[in-house]
Amino acid sequence: MNVTIKDVAKLANVAPSTVSRVIANSSKISEKTKERVRAAMQELGYHPNFNARSLANNTTKTLGIVMPNSAKVAFQNPFFPEVIRGITAKAHQENYGLYLSTGQTEEEILDEVMEMVYGHRVDGIILLYSRIGDKVMPFLLEKEFPFVLIGRPYDIDESLVTYVNNDNYKATKTVTEYLLLLGHEKIGFIGGSLDFVLTLDHLQGYKDALEKANITVRDEFIVHQSEVKEGGQDAIIELMSLNQRPTALVVTDDIMSFGVLRMLDEMGVKVPEDLSLVSFNNVMISEFSSPPMTTVDIHIYDLGFRATELLISDVLHPEQAKRKEIISHKLIKRQTCSKVKKG
Repeated sequence: MNVTIKDVAKLANVAPSTVSRVIANSSKISEKTKERVRAAMQELGYHPNFNARSLANNTTKTLGIVMPNSAKVAFQNPFFPEVIRGITAKAHQENYGLYLSTGQTEEEILDEVMEMVYGHRVDGIILLYSRIGDKVMPFLLEKEFPFVLIGRPYDIDESLVTYVNNDNYKATKTVTEYLLLLGHEKIGFIGGSLDFVLTLDHLQGYKDALEKANITVRDEFIVHQSEVKEGGQDAIIELMSLNQRPTALVVTDDIMSFGVLRMLDEMGVKVPEDLSLVSFNNVMISEFSSPPMTTVDIHIYDLGFRATELLISDVLHPEQAKRKEIISHKLIKRQTCSKVKKG
């Protein structure tokens, strides 16, 4: 049975109108009363319906966007503004508004998604990440709420999820093979957190390329960092401190690569003369770095645009089967790779 404002009012020992004013955060209600009402709402599991008028037509014309962390941290990486640019373009075409999550932790993100669903704030949700052990996707599946994932489902039947992704395994295998063809055998890997499925796919592509070439995968050549630019700086310090240094690197993010290049410059290590580097994402900074980065263009804008297109389709036609779409990638050769030095 649905919990109503009257139920909350009874538990908090206030009038229903007071509950309404608390929901609206009215300045006429004391903080003490607000705390009592909010405690009652939480105890009863009551979620305000912010779109009652729209619900008469069973739609809010709004889509939720769920970030992997707080917007402040995520927007330090140009990937997220670019993917949201694609989302915004398609949403605007179809006259949908957007609701952006602001949770700082996994728990806060889940709470906010629950508010979106129970409060009928959005018609569907776009997840901008796939995390191991994530609770958001199972919740959305349980509630049969429309969503599209940008990434690959993990430990979930793919037939249950509509998702848009790159072939990150193939892309990383290809760039590692490119470095092998340039004569490099000591190839390092700098990736993101192992909590993310993206990182697992990158890492497996790198390992398989080396194993196919009969080159032993060296654990000391593999570094994972959760930070972006600072992580790249820390990772290269770790790798360049080895007795046997790598002669080439696969770095899975352009901003991380920027940190790598900056630190290498301080060390007096020349790129590509002393060390070659291939990066990912082809954000604007990759072209203007020194030297310009060789990087993989994953067509970030297209990921966002297509994910939005598929989500709106799922919202309008919930009976249709879930779909998978792989967006193409392309190696952009610039100036951070060269043949390995002999001797």
